[in-house]
Amino acid sequence: QVQLVESGGDSVQVGGSLRLSCAASGYTYTPSYMGWFRQAPGRKREGVATIAENGTIYYADSVKGRFTISRDNAKNTLYLQMDSLKPEDTAMYYCAATTSFNIGYPLRPATFRYWGQGTQVTVSS
Repeated sequence: QVQLVESGGDSVQVGGSLRLSCAASGYTYTPSYMGWFRQAPGRKREGVATIAENGTIYYADSVKGRFTISRDNAKNTLYLQMDSLKPEDTAMYYCAATTSFNIGYPLRPATFRYWGQGTQVTVSS
């Protein structure tokens, strides 16, 4: 059974940094895409960053230049380095994965099949 377990969420001040990790297990095949999504209270879940098996990366415009996604296939772990954090980055952050290749827009939550439980990130001024 596929399991995704996030860690690294915390409360930080504006301008601070955090590194999220997502440990994946139970896969028969290496995920074609893995990604980070977030959901703030009262808002829809949105894509933050995704990375394909071939290394292609996609970022939401709101995090470009501040967040960096990476994956270590040998360790089955996904990372999200978050720098220059802003209050609007406050949300529950979820790790997700899919083994499909034709997913269309790579930041759309509905195209990802497997999800973690989330880790909370709070940015205060």
